[in-house]
Amino acid sequence: MRRTICLSMLVLLAGCEQRAERRAEGEAVERAVHNSGHVAPQEAPSETPTPTPTPTPAPTVADAAATDAWIGRWRGVEGLNLVISADSQAGPGHYTLEMQYSLDDKGVFQGVAAGDTIRFTRPDGPQTLRASDGEATGLKWLADKKDCLTVKTGEGYCRD
Repeated sequence: MRRTICLSMLVLLAGCEQRAERRAEGEAVERAVHNSGHVAPQEAPSETPTPTPTPTPAPTVADAAATDAWIGRWRGVEGLNLVISADSQAGPGHYTLEMQYSLDDKGVFQGVAAGDTIRFTRPDGPQTLRASDGEATGLKWLADKKDCLTVKTGEGYCRD
């Protein structure tokens, strides 16, 4: 029994000695870092900075002339549609776009002429409306049409 107690005491002493050595090593590292002038990196702020919106340039008369021809009703597939009207209060080159742009999504958006396009923003992000033919819409039901507008592949509207 004495032998067991002695062995237990030796194991405890050895464990204490190892802890003391580790503690001393840790303190030495801390002193070295502190004395070196090294500054621990700070955590980056958790908030994401808000991006600054890019201002939309005012449309020119030439921009408005190109896109004014698009005023009216345009039809897509499966009941999707687009109605473009001039926004006379905002001035030349400004449009109101009434859209059913997916089976579940529709809305009214303000658009601005930019060259031969109309730029606008929907809940799914900034969009650009451009002239195309039915083939460019990527929709087989519109492929044979010639007078179309395309937002992106798979979303297009044509005149009857």
